[in-house]
Amino acid sequence: MVTKFFGVFPVTRGFQSPVREGLYTTLLMSTGLTFGSISALFGLSHGIVTQAQYSLLIAAVIGSAVVPTLIANAFFLPHHLVGQPDAALPGKAAVTPASAATTSASASRSKS
Repeated sequence: MVTKFFGVFPVTRGFQSPVREGLYTTLLMSTGLTFGSISALFGLSHGIVTQAQYSLLIAAVIGSAVVPTLIANAFFLPHHLVGQPDAALPGKAAVTPASAATTSASASRSKS
């Protein structure tokens, strides 16, 4: 994960992403689900690792994907980009938390 971090982060800076967005992108891309899963399965199918070791390897691979994603979303989520795609579409009104709550409240009133 460390080598991927040092490989991805400079590229995000090369594309002139702000530091927080660069860190968010780097954390999301620093996982190795495919390679880790295939490597563990290769080891299991060729008798290099046991079933118990395979299970631990897969748990570690999944953990190495989940933990950086949680960190990225908790600390580096680019909030200024959330909600913009709907607003950018022609003829669509932006959905804000206030309008979503109003819509939800009126829908629940009409059901009762």
